[in-house]
Amino acid sequence: MKIQSGWGEKTSALFSKSIYHLHNNKYPKELKIWNDAPKKLTENDLFYLPVDAVIIAIFKNIDKSNNWTFSKINRTIKDYYSGNEIEIWDDLWFWGFITQIGTGENREMRWNLNKYWTLRESDKNPKMITEIEKKAEIFLNILNK
Repeated sequence: MKIQSGWGEKTSALFSKSIYHLHNNKYPKELKIWNDAPKKLTENDLFYLPVDAVIIAIFKNIDKSNNWTFSKINRTIKDYYSGNEIEIWDDLWFWGFITQIGTGENREMRWNLNKYWTLRESDKNPKMITEIEKKAEIFLNILNK
């Protein structure tokens, strides 16, 4: 997929995961587009975490001495997780996104209410925002240990 114009590693990882879920009862069966999509993942099948700048910044915060990339992060995760177990790491993007301010190498790790508001699906109820902010602080405390 990476040879497609405009498709990088992250887009390819997101597409593969979406196609798998589209064909495995996460969505209505009339949305299926391929008859030969796998029904189950085996030990040899790989999902890749759709690593982007948000996730790279988290890994750099944990270990600044490493030159973290899409491939290096996925190799590290695959030492402990396989198949669709990789998806547990998808949540890292959400928590990283709402706890980073800035871009590139100049990211500050702290609660970012403005980014939370940009997420279309996020609950905008003030009570929920307060709860998410508290969870974000827990995430940041773990990250900064």
